[in-house]
Amino acid sequence: MQPPITVPKVRSAKSREPLVMITAYDAPTARWAEAAGADIILVGDSLAMVVLGHDSTLAVTMDEMIHHCRAVMRASSRCLVVGDMPFGSYQVSVEETVRAAVRFLKESGVHTVKLEGRWPDRVEALVKAGIPVMGHLGLTPQSVNRLGGYRVQGRTVEDARELLAAAAELEAAGCYSIVLEGVPAEVAQEVTRTISIPTIGIGAGVACDGQVLVIHDLLGMSPPPRPRFVAPYARLGDGAVTAISRWAEDVRARRVPTDEQSYHLKRTDADTWRRLFIQEA
Repeated sequence: MQPPITVPKVRSAKSREPLVMITAYDAPTARWAEAAGADIILVGDSLAMVVLGHDSTLAVTMDEMIHHCRAVMRASSRCLVVGDMPFGSYQVSVEETVRAAVRFLKESGVHTVKLEGRWPDRVEALVKAGIPVMGHLGLTPQSVNRLGGYRVQGRTVEDARELLAAAAELEAAGCYSIVLEGVPAEVAQEVTRTISIPTIGIGAGVACDGQVLVIHDLLGMSPPPRPRFVAPYARLGDGAVTAISRWAEDVRARRVPTDEQSYHLKRTDADTWRRLFIQEA
């Protein structure tokens, strides 16, 4: 068995072989990620949309995040597992952020948390409390209402400079890595060049120190439209619908279950059963 991935290992991966991060929300998807050799599992607040059916990430609660993180942790032994701090758990105050993150780690078992946005004071307080923090800049889904939708960020020189400054602040505050989402490739490349911690991209070009995708997008389980950076490596959604439709047809035609798929009484009991019930009928 390969040794587990740790926060120091991720931090030291800067400019080396790209890190592979994938989301997982339950034990089966975590097992797939581990078996495929992923480095990092993100239990993302994206579960609000891809698993729970909400139209944004804002609705997911801390209790729901803990529930899904526990399931992932039961199936994970090698990957570094990162839990997304849900909306409302860190925006109020530094004290509330630390309190929520302590509860998150204690009750879920994840190794580290991720915060969206430019919160260096929160990051510094969490790191001081012994909680490793992954940052997240660019398109931050929890800010969808402020951003006016899921739009690429940092497209002007002024906005790009702000993103560079934010990344530097998060590094100085103690983040061990930063996710860059929905950022022009040129800007992500410059962020990656100028900070000493790894960047993990999603819709941010090839120059980042790693890449992350939502597992449902990667496996073709999410309905269209899909972002341009998503090229499904499978079509499991279509395959699932086809399989269920075939099974439904067989059920209606009474082709399943077959005799081989059915359980039967022991031979001696079957004879008694026939005497007692079938012959009487």
